[in-house]
Amino acid sequence: MVRRGCVMRREGVAEDLRRGCDEALRREGKGYIRRLQFIDRSKQPFLSLPYIYILSYTFAHSIAEAKFVSMASPTQTKSNSGVEKYADINWDELGFDLVPADYMYVTKCGKEEYFTNGVGNIIPYANIAISPFAGILNYGQGLLEGLKAYRRDDGRVLLFRPEQNAQRMQTGAERLCMPSPSIEHFVEAVKQTVLANKHWVPPPGKGSLYVRPLLIGSGPVLSLVTAPEISFLIHACPVGNYHKGPLNLLVEDKTHRATPGGTGDIKTITNYSPVYKAIAQAKARGFSDVLFLDAVTKKYIEEVSSCNIFIVKGNVISTPAICGTILPGITRKSIIEVALGFGYQVEERVIPLEDLFDVDEVFCTGTAVVVSPVASITYGDKRVEYKTGAETVSKKLYDMLTGIQTGRIEDKMGWTVEID
Repeated sequence: MVRRGCVMRREGVAEDLRRGCDEALRREGKGYIRRLQFIDRSKQPFLSLPYIYILSYTFAHSIAEAKFVSMASPTQTKSNSGVEKYADINWDELGFDLVPADYMYVTKCGKEEYFTNGVGNIIPYANIAISPFAGILNYGQGLLEGLKAYRRDDGRVLLFRPEQNAQRMQTGAERLCMPSPSIEHFVEAVKQTVLANKHWVPPPGKGSLYVRPLLIGSGPVLSLVTAPEISFLIHACPVGNYHKGPLNLLVEDKTHRATPGGTGDIKTITNYSPVYKAIAQAKARGFSDVLFLDAVTKKYIEEVSSCNIFIVKGNVISTPAICGTILPGITRKSIIEVALGFGYQVEERVIPLEDLFDVDEVFCTGTAVVVSPVASITYGDKRVEYKTGAETVSKKLYDMLTGIQTGRIEDKMGWTVEID
């Protein structure tokens, strides 16, 4: 591995990069360069994003010359025998912990410009350095997305509805006054990132590669205005199950995730940390997560901290309607379509808290949690338990959804995208 903290001044950067590649080749043979942190001490301990962008491009080019990485075929995932090769980790113990994959995607544009399809670079995963005055750091001007790549039994790799993530990012970018990648650019960039990290896509049945696109105001600002530079980045991490079993939820009636007229319906970075305290307090009491109520009346359920919620009563499946305070989840949307295909009646409506006390099942949906059954919900001194296990609606929906995502069930919906 190239050690972190390599000092590279502006003079002779290319030569330093080549020496770094040569050293890595001597130390690691045909291994992969995983991380490289650039530090420009000739100016300041923080690099501007354009500078790290230029360095990263030069570095990637140098690696390509060294036969270390080929941009046309970023990773070699098969041995000479044709057997699929994987990153060297214990796939049987894969959880939802941070294990960064080797490569990430980076591109940028000005606030009055447009992202250009095909302009961007796959570079080694590394820390990025931006101005302390960056819009994302000072005013939270940023969006995130989350989607997964799955490995089929035949080794091919699939994405699930990436164009939906692209559309949601565009909606959020408009709200935060940022340019955003086109749907085609977004999907192609995700495909490139996954292809570069194909050896990090878990074996069939062992998990998935979680892909995290970011759109951030990386340029420096002082006033409340759009950052002069916007960066689009994608990095990835292999993951297993987010939750190890059915959820036990606590209804939170003091802290609210979103308010009318706010940003609850876009995937802005600032939506998440404000609920950390409520989640921590719930987990300290033995609960899995928190169920939030509407901020106006505190009478209606909205969503869990990072996922949508559904209730089941007989043949009727209900979920809170998208009304400006609830994130339009892509898994939520997909489960509604799957449920309709099975013949269930699906209602998107306002759901009073009291409805939770008289239903058969409750489950949550999201990219991270997929379809997770809820074992109980507690509100004050009242605890209600629900049906979980094999013979449930949520399990039936889970099996169909994951079957499509992993290629075990024919994708008649046209939801999956192959990366090769």
